[in-house]
Amino acid sequence: MPNNTGKAANTLVVRASIPDAPAGGGIDATLNLYVNGTFRQAIALSSRQAWNYRGATTNPDDPHAGGVPYRFYNEFPVRVTGAPIAAGSSIKLQKDAANTAAVYDVDSVDLENVGPALAQPANSISVVSNGADPNFGKDSTVAIQNTVNAARTQKKSVWIPQGKYLTNSLVSKPLDFTGVKVQGAGMWYTTIYRKVPLPANAWRSQITVGSGTTLTDLQIDANAVWRDIGGSGGSDYGVNASGAGGWQIDHIWTRHVDANWLSGSNGVVQNSRTADSYGDGFNINNGNTPSPDKLGTNITVKNNFARNTGDDSFATYSDAGADGKNGQITGAKILNNTAVAPWWANGIRVAGGKNVEVRDNLVNSVSSNNALEVSVFGDSGHPLESATITGNVLTGGGGWNGPRQGVHIGSPGPTSLFPTAYTNVTMSNNIIRGSLSTGLMVDKTRANVTLTNNTIDHPATQGILIAAGVTGTGKFTANTVQNLLPGQMAQRNDSPNTFKITG
Repeated sequence: MPNNTGKAANTLVVRASIPDAPAGGGIDATLNLYVNGTFRQAIALSSRQAWNYRGATTNPDDPHAGGVPYRFYNEFPVRVTGAPIAAGSSIKLQKDAANTAAVYDVDSVDLENVGPALAQPANSISVVSNGADPNFGKDSTVAIQNTVNAARTQKKSVWIPQGKYLTNSLVSKPLDFTGVKVQGAGMWYTTIYRKVPLPANAWRSQITVGSGTTLTDLQIDANAVWRDIGGSGGSDYGVNASGAGGWQIDHIWTRHVDANWLSGSNGVVQNSRTADSYGDGFNINNGNTPSPDKLGTNITVKNNFARNTGDDSFATYSDAGADGKNGQITGAKILNNTAVAPWWANGIRVAGGKNVEVRDNLVNSVSSNNALEVSVFGDSGHPLESATITGNVLTGGGGWNGPRQGVHIGSPGPTSLFPTAYTNVTMSNNIIRGSLSTGLMVDKTRANVTLTNNTIDHPATQGILIAAGVTGTGKFTANTVQNLLPGQMAQRNDSPNTFKITG
């Protein structure tokens, strides 16, 4: 493959799969990198955090417990040794005698030109001055927290210099950055690594972001091996954000964590990335419980990248709670993000809310569910009072996990706290391409749907399908359904007496 980025590349991200160990737990192996036909370096790969088996009766890491593999890729950040790979150079990944995995499946290679590490800002306190170890030799949890506490008192910021910081203290609470600006030297330079003692037992390793927090320019990684928040697999939220006073997250990279869990008011996550997660990439929510710090009001997720997520890549989640007293999320915005190859669930999910905006996002290669799901979440999920979805490119969907579509629009079911509520959504100027089943489906039970100037291209079955048993209205104007397979319909309404289409 050529370096066609137009820039010299000093880093790579290799997304690859190598086999699991016979008894589970993964293996390590290398793969050789050649530049212009000359050996450059061996790239270290591993499957220790790759293989999970859906339905395994013992644990998700056990290949002999009746489960089906549904997670088998991992991403590997690589610093290029020697000179950067010049624009136009050829790059080859080759299995040689020293590369011992039986099979290598390389899905993609990203080439980046990463600038120098950032310098310590003025009026900041370095975690190293309080005993944190940038060389990954000793636990730094207490030292980092002590620095945050001191900076909060002194009204200064926290500086985490270039390095890899071990956080595996069994006596500490999760790191709490509330009210402080915490900055690293860059997502390629500063890493906070959670080495959870496995199998973990209610051990929490999330990073708490609260009112007045800014978190920027670092990577958060972990040794977790399956999804089980605070449980035996070691998984926990990447960042758990809340607070009525607003917060900001910028230029972070989370890996091998559960969701980045985002509640509160007036929060922003931008210019960040997540990969190989065990849960959602970025989830805007109202905290599942009534709290002034967890309202889920005016939270924006923009200009982010999510790949190989273990649930929805980007989501809103408005939960009323078991007693229905938790408030509706409002003003959630999912803008200009990229979702690639979630290994479970949807590319984007809008699950309830009011004045939700989903604009100018790209979704590609959804394996199990829909490229876009527009509905509610469970029986306690709030209805979707209003959502505007525009300018998105939604490729694929309709995966292996039951009947799925490119876009699915649903509503509360009969056992919901809101059984008679309607889903209200306006979709315009979206491209829905290559669904493995229906392009766009309106499903039971109640929905008011406005479709304007959308393009549905090459679905495997119908372009637009209104399922039987739907009540509501459809205002469909200037939509295009193209490249249908033989015998398929552009639009089919199986609820003609209860779902009226105009336009």
